[in-house]
Amino acid sequence: MLSPNELATQVAPGNSAGAAASQSNIPQLVSSQATTTPNAIAVAIGSEVLTYAELDRRANQFAHYLKALGVGREGLVGLHVKRSPAFIVAALATLKGGAAYLPLDPESPVERTAYMLGDAGVSAVVTCGSVPPEIGGGAWAVVDLDRDGAKIASQSSQAPDIEIRREDLAYVIYTSGSSGRPKGVEVTHANLNNLAQWHNRTFQVSAADRASFLAALGFDAAVWELWPYLAAGASVHLPVTGLPKDARKDVRSDAEALRGWLIENRITISFVATPMAEQLLSLRWAANTPLRILLTGADTLRRRPSPTLPFTLVNNYGPTECTVVVTSGTVTPAGTTKWPTIGRAIDNTTVYILDEAMQVRAQGEAGELYVGGAGVARGYRNHPGLTAQRFVRPPFASDHTILYRTGDLARELPDGEIEFLGRADEQVKIRGFRIEPSEIITALNACSGVVTSTVVPQEELNQDVQNQEKRLIAYVVPAPAAALTIGGLREHLAELLPDYMIPAVFVELASMPITANGKVDRNALPQPTSANMLREEVYVAPQTAIEQRLAALIAPLLRIERVGVNDNFFLLGGHSLLGTQLITRIREAFGVDLPLLSLFDHPTLAGMASEIELLILEKIETEKIEAANGEALQPAAGPAPESAGR
Repeated sequence: MLSPNELATQVAPGNSAGAAASQSNIPQLVSSQATTTPNAIAVAIGSEVLTYAELDRRANQFAHYLKALGVGREGLVGLHVKRSPAFIVAALATLKGGAAYLPLDPESPVERTAYMLGDAGVSAVVTCGSVPPEIGGGAWAVVDLDRDGAKIASQSSQAPDIEIRREDLAYVIYTSGSSGRPKGVEVTHANLNNLAQWHNRTFQVSAADRASFLAALGFDAAVWELWPYLAAGASVHLPVTGLPKDARKDVRSDAEALRGWLIENRITISFVATPMAEQLLSLRWAANTPLRILLTGADTLRRRPSPTLPFTLVNNYGPTECTVVVTSGTVTPAGTTKWPTIGRAIDNTTVYILDEAMQVRAQGEAGELYVGGAGVARGYRNHPGLTAQRFVRPPFASDHTILYRTGDLARELPDGEIEFLGRADEQVKIRGFRIEPSEIITALNACSGVVTSTVVPQEELNQDVQNQEKRLIAYVVPAPAAALTIGGLREHLAELLPDYMIPAVFVELASMPITANGKVDRNALPQPTSANMLREEVYVAPQTAIEQRLAALIAPLLRIERVGVNDNFFLLGGHSLLGTQLITRIREAFGVDLPLLSLFDHPTLAGMASEIELLILEKIETEKIEAANGEALQPAAGPAPESAGR
């Protein structure tokens, strides 16, 4: 096991090809672990444990069942199963059968799931329990793990005799689409194998490692959290949570709770998206923390670790189209750039910084980042035109080299590391998810009472570095006599989009500013203010001292001018990550610990203020009792004065 300083010299191997990728594929590597260490833990969630032998056996049985349904090579299986051991078994079974899997988060809106199923052309869909309408009415076979469990268990436990070729499809993951619709990225076994081999070599993953599985299933980081570790014989651990949207029971959205879970489960290597990583870095960690590597990525990292941090922080960059990771680098407490870099290219991957004519920029000059090599995916499923736009052949290459055009701006530093400079287009990342605002605009324009709309990202620097993050601002022009409400818009969007794509703030405009060439004039869009933002309630100023002080905490956190007593924290753009930051500020300001559950149960300013007041009173009473008990226990110093008994 390397120390953080030793690891720092090996995480970024440079832009040239690294170690040659193994010819073995993920199913073969997992089966090998089942043969050599059958009783080792492969997957664990609470008290539920799957050994490698059990994982391999169940996956083999399921693979045979899928084959009997006619699912074979290049077939696509939708997995409409929550993050669980059952999801992992189904995904591995799909790969063993020569097919590819499409993760479908059960918490995603029905319309989005239905679109992806139809667009992808799946052969089968796996679900658990009830079969949702959007799944049951298609041309594909439906597998209900509860209903069909006995049939699956009756299949052969031997691995299916299917040759898995490097060029075969392994999985498809949908990202937000510029056309207003999500698009599916096709990733092959060769792509996936290169990721796993690089990861396990670079971070020296062994059977002793305990990895976390925290990412949303529709986020390609979930691929990274599974297959490298199972290929290496390590164990993958899942937190016991409620539904993903129930943040009160989900350690993934609470930094302190997540820290406790990582320590309790002795996790040695973990990935968390950038906003959560920045929160974890602000916490105190014991020197004997089992965690040795914290991987992060998906957004711009703007925080460096403390020199006393007991684990190595590694920043990573990579679009879904390039198999999760393109560049990687250890983040040191000090550096030559204002913010941490994204490191260097991983094994068998080449990064190019090109100008508008696709000519290589000189070192230090900014340009668009293009990616070539083993991680570049096939393209977009069933969208050859879009594939041709983003997967291009550079003019300086004489062979059949294909580069993926990321749309990101970057520059190469003198030491060979890459500095990320932001997006070249309007595509943004919010809480780790890549988003095309046009998809949100399409959904907004379908709202009753909305004439037109636009959505733009807004990123402002706060005094508190860990709070720096993007947010989506929606600008809407209502129809005559229409009375738009933030609750109504959010309710409509929630039926079409996942929660991370719902704008934080809604601004009402009389008309949309337009440029001379007929496009929305983004520079003319007004900043959100208390006067133009949609609200659910008429503004009522804070009255009590606690309400006034609390409003002074919330307003800068949400980047708004004022907060009224009836304003709902979440309807003003708050979310669970900002909620944990608010709780920290309340602790510092009032000296009490407001539970995250209380924030969800009492989201208005008045409600939070009342809860804080109760906690303050309880604290005062507790201190009085402790003081009285302490005084009673003090030994007498001498004869009591005459007035002692009066």
